[in-house]
Amino acid sequence: MPKRTSRSDGPSPAKLSQDVLAAIRRSGHAGVTSQQLALQLGFKDKGQRYLLFDAIEALLDEGRIESGKKGRYTAQGGKDSVEGRIDIIASGAGYVRVEGGEEDIFVHNKNVGVALHGDRVLVKVMSSRGTRAEGKVLSIIERRRTEFVGTIHKQQGRLMLVADDQRVQRPFFIPPHESLNAQEGDKAIIALGEWKDSRDMPRGRVTRVLGRAGEHHVEMHAILAEFGLPLEFPESVQLASEKIGNGVTPEEIARRRDVRTIPTLTIDPDDAKDLDDALSVRRLENGHWEVGIHIADVSHYVTPRSVIDMEAANRATSVYLVDRVVPMLPESLSNDLCSLNPNTDKLSFSAIFEMDEQARIKGEWFGRTVMRSQRRFAYAEAQAIIDGGEGDFKNEVLTLHRLAQVMRKERIENGALEIGGNEVKFKLDEKGRPLGVYEKVMGPANWLIEEFMLLANKRVAAWVNKQKNGAPASAGMTRPFVYRVHDLPDPEKVDQLRALAKSFGHSLTVGKGEDLPHAINRLLHDVHGKEEENIIKQVAIRSMAKAIYSTENIGHYGLAFEHYTHFTSPIRRYPDLLVHRAMAHYLAGGKPLDREALELSCTHSSRMEKQASDAERASIKYKQAEYLLARIGQSFEGIISGLTNWGIYVELRENKCEGMIPLRELPGDVFRFDRERYTVAGHRTGRKFRLGDELMVAIKAVDMDKRTVELALHEERGPVTTSGKFVRKPEGRWDEALPAEQQEHARKGKAAAQSRERQRRSMGRGKRK
Repeated sequence: MPKRTSRSDGPSPAKLSQDVLAAIRRSGHAGVTSQQLALQLGFKDKGQRYLLFDAIEALLDEGRIESGKKGRYTAQGGKDSVEGRIDIIASGAGYVRVEGGEEDIFVHNKNVGVALHGDRVLVKVMSSRGTRAEGKVLSIIERRRTEFVGTIHKQQGRLMLVADDQRVQRPFFIPPHESLNAQEGDKAIIALGEWKDSRDMPRGRVTRVLGRAGEHHVEMHAILAEFGLPLEFPESVQLASEKIGNGVTPEEIARRRDVRTIPTLTIDPDDAKDLDDALSVRRLENGHWEVGIHIADVSHYVTPRSVIDMEAANRATSVYLVDRVVPMLPESLSNDLCSLNPNTDKLSFSAIFEMDEQARIKGEWFGRTVMRSQRRFAYAEAQAIIDGGEGDFKNEVLTLHRLAQVMRKERIENGALEIGGNEVKFKLDEKGRPLGVYEKVMGPANWLIEEFMLLANKRVAAWVNKQKNGAPASAGMTRPFVYRVHDLPDPEKVDQLRALAKSFGHSLTVGKGEDLPHAINRLLHDVHGKEEENIIKQVAIRSMAKAIYSTENIGHYGLAFEHYTHFTSPIRRYPDLLVHRAMAHYLAGGKPLDREALELSCTHSSRMEKQASDAERASIKYKQAEYLLARIGQSFEGIISGLTNWGIYVELRENKCEGMIPLRELPGDVFRFDRERYTVAGHRTGRKFRLGDELMVAIKAVDMDKRTVELALHEERGPVTTSGKFVRKPEGRWDEALPAEQQEHARKGKAAAQSRERQRRSMGRGKRK
């Protein structure tokens, strides 16, 4: 019998399955044998052919291929069918994204069948209309989700649920015996029943009634459910967490480096409960500084494959809504045992550096420690010391601040992007209703923590990439690890940023001897403090790729780091916990970890991070809509933040809320979106709207179910030039062209808005790391 090679020597099962399916599809109705597949896919080694047989067996089990006469395999749907994920759009039609395909396949709403948004479907390509391929959904390969959250409605005596997710456009019929006593106006979660005929309504079975729609806590729970995020911990996880005792024992201390006597502090938002990180600093005898970055040692308490670990791996991240944190770990761990609370001995995993006055690294050490924070600072408290105030640990705070400034300056000079955004925050009453909206602004105290966290993340990743003799590992020889990677920006979106900058009288030009990040930073410096700063910063952020987790280290473009990981927040990010375990394993001389298992965790964590981010944005949009609900009819100054085929999005300057003016509602002309010029233009008048244009708008309507705000153009906003363009700030002030009494009214309104802006910015600083 031939010797089998290791599974890690062959392609991943997912990749091989795709290759096998593609080869079978190419064979058409004639089909193909396993031997022919092996030759086509290059399986010359008979010891590896079991991988091919596993892939064929899996495709048969999933119903994606069929076994015919003489051992020939054919694909479901024939040669002209493809698989992909379907995105449903507002009209009810969809686009199928085909993996590896050059273009999406358009599916008319009459051909969507029983597919719902995000489902993996089999599509038959029927024709191409111009340059666009069109198709018809043949079958559902995999449902994106089988549970939906929405509001119960009653129509002609029948109960139905309308999903909160606007992309799920079909209402669900709920039989009376499966309603769980849900009433009209309730928020509920349903499980999708059998649905085979698109002419029928999909059936749903109520699994949980959340409460009355519109109530604060009900809506927050509905948002979590909509994005597939857990509402609470299973009882088994809670019980297991309560049984875990304090790990700071004499035996454990003896196994660790003891740093409890070194001056140590934490700096966090004033309402934070899960304190992941602490900093220590002391002067060494040689005049250098020793800076310790101490991270909660979650890996000591959460062991692999325990019930707590499996729950944490599934959640992958804590979720931050407008009024609450949904933790990755039970609170007995996240807020107590693991949290680096002051004046308590804690287990930590540390990165300790020896630095000179220029923050150059002279030595480094990684390992497990026992530490004790002597002072907890809120960001505002640390900022007060940086600004010249008095306080305990003043010398330590100022030393760390000085070193952080040096590191930040060097990092930016090396090409790191400065596109940090501010957080939108709400002042809520006791019932969760929004009383005000403001921004929390990043400042030097935030940057102090940020720089040392970046340092630890960078140096940990670089250490793993070294061979045992300290030399950089050669290609293909690096130890499997979890990296935080960031790809190159989208060239088309960079062109949009360049055009936007030009419209404001700025330029995005890569000078001699510099690269794009330097040019973007120069643009951001040019617009700093100007009214167009926020919109240019937003578009710059949109031009960037999304950072993800991966075992393939391609570097981090935005930070300009060759090696980067997430090491500093294991209480709230599962990849950080994996990094701690990997570091402990490699520090002990362990063999390379299973790359494929790590990659699966990376993929899942990246997906859950996006879902958590989407839920956070949904909670913000809900509260912004609720805030503006009480202000229907009022007018606000805004700036165009987005342009689409269906409307103009406007961010209100005073409160950072966003709404949309439907194109069909724009007066005086028929307006169309010009994607090439990225403008909305009138067909007859030539009147143009562009990103960054200033408008006066009125709140026309608010839809709380959809979390949307409809705006109407306030025609007294400013003059229109003969070309149809709004007068821009660089060309002159819009209010100077108004009648005298309107000029005075406009100036008073602007002064009031600026006063409110100053008040918001003084309400405190701080940003979750």
